[in-house]
Amino acid sequence: MMIGKLAISGVLATAFSLLMAGAMAQTASQSPRVAQALTADDLAARPPVVARPARPPRRVRVYPRDQAQPDDVYPRYYPGPNAVRVCNASYAQEYRPSGTVIVPHMTCVWRRG
Repeated sequence: MMIGKLAISGVLATAFSLLMAGAMAQTASQSPRVAQALTADDLAARPPVVARPARPPRRVRVYPRDQAQPDDVYPRYYPGPNAVRVCNASYAQEYRPSGTVIVPHMTCVWRRG
């Protein structure tokens, strides 16, 4: 039993020492670095920057609607000048993961007036 514990601790110590050897920090170079400014000759030696031609603006076609239609009205047609919107409101059960809940439901239709 004691030999097994020593063998396991020896393997773990060897693995840990190998991991620590790979994690050593790198040393910085001792020579100082100096920044150099570009001279006019260096700038003249560079190739010139070629500008791309400008693109024309994109055209978006806009078509006018015959009539403005609200988004909450179904069906989407013009029922006539004297139409009346008739709505029926009720409560309904909905089955959800948290449990059954009762929620309001409303259906609307256009009737000729």
